[in-house]
Amino acid sequence: MWNSEDKARDTVRRQGRGLSAGQLAEKVAESVVRVRETQEQAAAPGGRGELGGDPAELAGVWEARLVEWRRIAALLESQGHATYEPAQDHQGTLWAGEREQRRREALTRQEGWLAQQRDERDELRTELWLAADVSRRLRAIAARTGVSPEQVLAQLAEHARMNDSGMVKVDAFLPR
Repeated sequence: MWNSEDKARDTVRRQGRGLSAGQLAEKVAESVVRVRETQEQAAAPGGRGELGGDPAELAGVWEARLVEWRRIAALLESQGHATYEPAQDHQGTLWAGEREQRRREALTRQEGWLAQQRDERDELRTELWLAADVSRRLRAIAARTGVSPEQVLAQLAEHARMNDSGMVKVDAFLPR
């Protein structure tokens, strides 16, 4: 759903709220150090991060954060604001809106997929062997109504009801 650049933008946007230009410069400096450290870990033979993560992936995350911290620091300087406020960051707000839209679309797709999975679990597929005389009657009904024998049985099942005494009842219907 989100790539490392999206995550970095979101993280920096949240963490940057209320920071001054000096504090942003500290964040840029910290990110430069983290990028260098994680790149060195990634280049080391067989190196895994301290927490067992992929150092190359972590280096990419820190690189994306560095780019975003620099963008925000430049924005603060160019606009002359004392502190960073995400609401004043038009580009950041646009990106956040796009991320939120993608998130909503992904959730909608997932909800649709889950509903489809529930429906598939509720479906019944069966193979049915009928006696010859019952089978002939079913084929005759199907031929007269212009539907397949399977469709007649499916529609018969759709119209079947159980009354309070437990008896199965099927009201008259015209197969379609």
